[in-house]
Parts: sequence; C-alpha cells; structure tokens
Amino acid sequence: MTPAKRKITVLPGDGIGPEVVDAALAIIKATNVAVEFDICEAGARAFQKGIKTGIPQETVNSIERTRVVLKGPLETPIGYGNRSANVTLRTLFETYGNIRPVRELPGVQTAFTGRKLDIVIVRENIEDLYAGIEYMQTPGVAEGLKIISREGCEKIVKLAFAFAIAEGRKSVHCATKSNIMKLTEGLLQHTFEEFAPQYPSIQSRHILIDNCAHQLAMRPEQFDVIVTTNMNGDILSDLTSGLTGGLGFAPSANIGNEVSIFEAVHGSAPDIAGKNKANPTALVLSAAMMLRHIGEGKAANDVEQAVLVTLESGIRTSDMIGVQNPASTTAFTEAVISNLGKRSQVSPPKEYKEVDLPAREIGVNAVHAKSRRVIGVDIYVESELEPKALAASLEASSKPSVLRLEMISNRGAMVFPGPDRRVSLVDHFRCRFVSREPASDLDDADIISLLTAVGAKHRWMHIEKLQDFDGAPAFSKSQI
Repeated sequence: MTPAKRKITVLPGDGIGPEVVDAALAIIKATNVAVEFDICEAGARAFQKGIKTGIPQETVNSIERTRVVLKGPLETPIGYGNRSANVTLRTLFETYGNIRPVRELPGVQTAFTGRKLDIVIVRENIEDLYAGIEYMQTPGVAEGLKIISREGCEKIVKLAFAFAIAEGRKSVHCATKSNIMKLTEGLLQHTFEEFAPQYPSIQSRHILIDNCAHQLAMRPEQFDVIVTTNMNGDILSDLTSGLTGGLGFAPSANIGNEVSIFEAVHGSAPDIAGKNKANPTALVLSAAMMLRHIGEGKAANDVEQAVLVTLESGIRTSDMIGVQNPASTTAFTEAVISNLGKRSQVSPPKEYKEVDLPAREIGVNAVHAKSRRVIGVDIYVESELEPKALAASLEASSKPSVLRLEMISNRGAMVFPGPDRRVSLVDHFRCRFVSREPASDLDDADIISLLTAVGAKHRWMHIEKLQDFDGAPAFSKSQI
C-alpha cells in the first residue's frame, strides 16, 4: 500500500521568491520523498487585493491543515498594510523560536574561511520590541514597549538546549543586555541560569550582547549555540550569516508547538527578480531543515550534501565573491539534483536526533508572587515647563494626596531633584510619585485621585504602577 503523502503549504512569495522556491521544490521532488505541495498566496499580491494582513484566509486554512510551511520572502508594499506579513504569520501561529544555523561552506570565500565556523542562533520570535506595540506619546516623542514574558523565556531557553542536544553540540551561550535592561533582558538571563543545570551535558554561559557581537567579529569559532531575545537575535543572525558568505546561504526555521515555517533569511531582492540570477542555496537548505522536521532525515542529509558537493565542484551563483562565469538559478538547481546521493569530501553528514520541543502550555500562564503591593505611580506628562517649574506645579497638585512627588526624569535622565544641569530636554517627562507612608499599599482610588489632580493642570498620556513583588522593587530606578 502506498503511504499517504505528507502535505506541505508552500508560499512562493515575492521578488525572487518564486524562483528560489521552485528550485527547492524541484530538489525535494528529486529525493522521491512522499510529500505533496499546497501552493498558496501571501505577501504583496494579497496586500494589493485589500487583505490587510497580507495573508488570505485560504492560506491560513491550508497552514492549519498541513502545519508545515515552506515560504519564500514576502513584501509589504509601501502604502499597503500596517504590519509585515512575515510577523503576522509568526504571531498567528505562535512560532516562538527562530533557528538560524550558519556554517563554513566549501568554496565560499570569506574573511573567516578555514576556521570551520558552525554556529546556530536561537532567537525568541514573537515578543520583545517586535511585538510592535508603539505609541506617539507627544507629537515629538515615540514609545515602543519591550514585552518579555517568563513563558517566552522558558520556551526559547528549553528550545535552545533541546536543539543543542539533538545536534550533538557542546555549548549554549545566552546573550542579553541585562546590565542595562535588568528586568526585561534580565528575565531571559535569570531563566537561562535557572534551567541550564537541567542540561548537564551542555556547557552554559551568559554573555552580554555587545561583547557577543565583538567576540563574533574577533573569534567566532568559540560559539556553538547562542540563545537571545527577538531584536538581538535578528541582528546577530544577520551578522553570523555575513561571517559565512551572506544571506544567500542562510536558512532558518520558525518553530512552534503546532506550526513550523521554513524560509530563507534573505529578502525578495526585486532588482534581480525574474532574471534567473538568484542564489537558491538558503531556501534549499531551509527545505532540508523542513525535511528533517517532518522525519525525512535521509532526504534532508542528501539535500545538504548535494549542495555542499555542488559548491565543492566550483559551481557558483553571481552573488559569490570572485565569480567569473556565474551559474543561473536553474543551472545551480540542476547541479544539486545531479549530486543527490553524493557525499562532501570536507563536510560529511551530521548525526541528528529529533528535537524534543517544550510542551505546549494550556490556559493563561501566570507567575504568582507570595506578596505584592503598590507603592507609587509613574505619570508621563507632556509639558514645556522647565523641570523645577513642573515640579512646583505637581507638588501643589499632589498636596492633598497620599502620594508625594519623588523625582522627574526626561528621556531616562533625572532632572528633578538635583542641581541645575544642561540636559537637552523634550516635552515628555516621567513624574514619579510614591506613598507618603512607605509601608502602605496604595489602592486604585489613591492613584485616580492624584491623576485627576495632575490632569487638571497638565496633559498626561501614560501611567505605570510601581509595585514590589515578594519585597523586591518591580520597576527600574531613574538614571542619575
């Protein structure tokens, strides 16, 4: 009896997307794996049809059925849509982990050729500043909320260690900026350090993200797996792809509990679209990651090895350094197909195990504190007053209140109290009020009363409660 074919949703994408996707599909078909492709639409054409997300419902339905996607690059044309279709897909199907491997490839000359680089960036994929929660708080001051959750940190840390074990890797670095963003970036560091002892076979180390970037430029071979937050991971993964030949060679996988999406890291490159010049390597290697994900490990190894053999044979596309007679997209694809079954002389197949994905959490996930209290409030005020004048006005407004003005900051720098300083000011002040009784627990009525009094004289746009959990402050201090 012929086994049922595994269905895969395919999004050809925009620009060079259809060309590189066609290359990958031709190579997959040549492996004779039992798969069937459901070709769907997303990206520029969908936006131009008035679909605000860039993702038609028919595409969503297909993904819900197949749960596996091979995707070309998607565009958000200027004047259409408010959000990237790529981000929409990741958020809609909660592909919380982005895995971006890079390795030295034969014949691809870089400044690091010969140093045997083999690095994987494991990037949290749906939180952080990329949640896209932004506001213009005054006409001249924008705010973006950096959302980091304990759940998101646990998932990405567990995925990084699980991936390291599955690939037989030796170490995981956690890269954060926790020395400055102690609560958000710090949450990932603390979660990493809590869970690392559960993986004794893997060396673990925290590293500051700026030092990590520095070390990647100086001695990248020291790294194996790097786990980090969303924006940091976006930047580092492009950096590491540059170490090994560029985005044309960089595959990626967006991993979720229900749906996984496989795509090249590069964009749509409209300047070469339709010219049969695109390098399909990144998308082909992404397809190999997809084959491994669905249990077709032999086919995945065959595809990876065929790409390596093709590069070893001297066949090059036009984006590679020093190419005299570049191969077209179709010629490169045909060469890879002809090399299926052959093995690289310099990089033999790796041994892979199935990645043990973190279990899906059901319901609303909450971290519970044993004790908590509200000890104050930050009120963000729009004002053209100098700090001392603003403080005098706010102190007068708060006199009847159970809260007192403690400080005012502007763009993070304290401007009241303290000596006069020449600080460049904008019309956006954070005004911190704290309880006149330090041991008290403020209620909402106290805050609303103060807000009403402040609002009678000043335009405010945002407030944040100051809380402590289990006796520890749950807010950042002002930069003095």
